[in-house]
Amino acid sequence: MSHKAGFVNILGNPNVGKSTLMNALTGEKLSIISPKAQTTRHRIRGIVNGEDYQIVFTDTPGIVKPAYKLHESMMRLVETALSDADVFIYVVEIFERPEPSEFIEKLNRRTTPLLLVLNKIDLSQQEKMEAAVQEWKALLPLAEILPISALHNFNTDVLLKKIISLLPESEPFFPKDELTDQHERFFVTEIIREKIFLNYAKEIPYSTEVEIESYVDEEKITRISILLHVMRESQKGILLGHQGSAIKKMATEARLDIEEFIHRHVFLEIHIKVSKDWRNDEKALKRFGYDF
Repeated sequence: MSHKAGFVNILGNPNVGKSTLMNALTGEKLSIISPKAQTTRHRIRGIVNGEDYQIVFTDTPGIVKPAYKLHESMMRLVETALSDADVFIYVVEIFERPEPSEFIEKLNRRTTPLLLVLNKIDLSQQEKMEAAVQEWKALLPLAEILPISALHNFNTDVLLKKIISLLPESEPFFPKDELTDQHERFFVTEIIREKIFLNYAKEIPYSTEVEIESYVDEEKITRISILLHVMRESQKGILLGHQGSAIKKMATEARLDIEEFIHRHVFLEIHIKVSKDWRNDEKALKRFGYDF
């Protein structure tokens, strides 16, 4: 029996459901999710294995016009994702207006198979969906369009079968029991970032970066020390909340999710540091794992 394997990169604007789709397709919560845009900052790979196939999915940051060096790093990840896939998935939502753009032009110039996923169709009527399909087909004539609801797993099975059909014949790229190529500590920081997005409003999630100071596996517990970098002293106060109530709530939620993820008891300690303008500091961004 022949074996198929390939890399499938998920692209799209912020907040269209890329991370929700990634998690639905992999069956694991590998990408963090929040109602806020620009939640994803890194490329995150999830591996789906079958008896005769292996799909290496990559979730990417939402496409934005860079406002600072952090954005520049995120958009370089998107540019790289445009050049190293066997299949592209371009995710749009049902209410997104199809408009020409430089990114659309780049997609049209690619010869790689392109699946345009029209997401969140559960929020719309049949007529609107049919009209959207025609509008996107006019803009991306080489794309195959698949209406889905990633949140409700509607048509994701159809999408998965289509992806498998487009994969080239190849031996697997990773061991068949692997779910991701990222290390455990990366997902710990992502879990904490997710809780920050869910618990704080306005600029706080976008002005905060998570860094692991220490990570020690003991016999019965894992001790993790986290440093949260913020840009201003006032943001430190907001993160803490009245008598530390806000950060205690966030830390408890994060600890419970981390314990579920690593299957161990966790002692989580969080400190806050003001690192002015870290989003434009290349040295700091490299330390946080961004590519420059």
